[in-house]
Amino acid sequence: MGRPGSPPQAETRCPLWGLPEELLLLICSYLDARALGRLGQTCRRLCRFTSRDVLWRRLARSCLNAGFSALGTDLVQGVPVKERVKVSENWRHGRCQRKLLLKWKRNLMPWMQLDSDYLYVSQAEDIQAYWLRPNRTGFQRCPHAVFSGHQEDVCRFVLANGHIVSGGGDGNIALHKLNSSFSFKFLAHDQEVNCVDCQEGIIVSGSRDRTAKVWSLSPGRAGQCLHTIQTDDRVWSIALSPLSSGQLVTCLGTDFHRGAGVLDIFYETPFTLLTCGYDTYIRYWDLRTSTRDCVKKWEEPHDSALYCIRSNGNHMIASGSSYYGVVRLWDKRQSRCLQSFSLSSPISSPVYCLRFSTNHLYATLASALHVLDFTT
Repeated sequence: MGRPGSPPQAETRCPLWGLPEELLLLICSYLDARALGRLGQTCRRLCRFTSRDVLWRRLARSCLNAGFSALGTDLVQGVPVKERVKVSENWRHGRCQRKLLLKWKRNLMPWMQLDSDYLYVSQAEDIQAYWLRPNRTGFQRCPHAVFSGHQEDVCRFVLANGHIVSGGGDGNIALHKLNSSFSFKFLAHDQEVNCVDCQEGIIVSGSRDRTAKVWSLSPGRAGQCLHTIQTDDRVWSIALSPLSSGQLVTCLGTDFHRGAGVLDIFYETPFTLLTCGYDTYIRYWDLRTSTRDCVKKWEEPHDSALYCIRSNGNHMIASGSSYYGVVRLWDKRQSRCLQSFSLSSPISSPVYCLRFSTNHLYATLASALHVLDFTT
């Protein structure tokens, strides 16, 4: 009988353990996820060895939404990479549990932001913060905090530098500090502020009044307009490039037909971004190659306007359509939609906003907040 705590004799006799660890790691690097998982089932020692992050990181970079950027940066440190690869298979095959988290009595156009521990949702004139329980296993239905300041509905808002910056139907832009009672607002446009973005002391806003404006947040100049950009139509979506100073540099695309407005923009890097809108296409732009033609585009299969998009910065895109609350998952390496989920029935509602983590996808519809849980 062996000593307590010593590995079983079957494990010690395994010829693999006669190899140097570096060579064993090299051999395992040639295995795919299924083979690596099966190898780990042969004995407890190999189970521990094949669970190392270093072996799964290579596989995770090519997986869907496993928490790695296109450059290989780990965005979700602290969670075993092997577990993330398992969950990524659920994303790819559409295996999830659907839940209704919140429901309100009247139809709204709610916007949403996802932070590390909180989910922020606009409901009419207020923005409410809901605490996400550890490991996202639950949702605190009573809001942790409520941010008010608009006289009409909040259109859109962003989280930036510990603040909430929001634009409302009253033409105002409001700024709230997350961990204090500090708030500040100013009149920005003659009509509703459809969209806002903020970074490093600059706010940009777009309005129904056909203007986009740049505002200062510097001490002593807060709320001062720095630039005004006239447009030919109402501005539905706006985003600051990570390298931008707030000035219009160029226009993207040519020969768009009338009514093909952009409803959402998402920057992946300072040079690459995604757009979607009324013409049913998701477009991927690389500013280093061309501002006239997109690098790639994907068409919504049901000819439906796309209200919102989000990317994990690597292979996956999620989009929300204007009909029947449809959320679609896309793999950039493929031309067709990967998975789709219909969240509104029997009443049709657009998906106004969506956000996702490596385990969950949250989507706001006209009267409800839904979540798709991919851990199950």
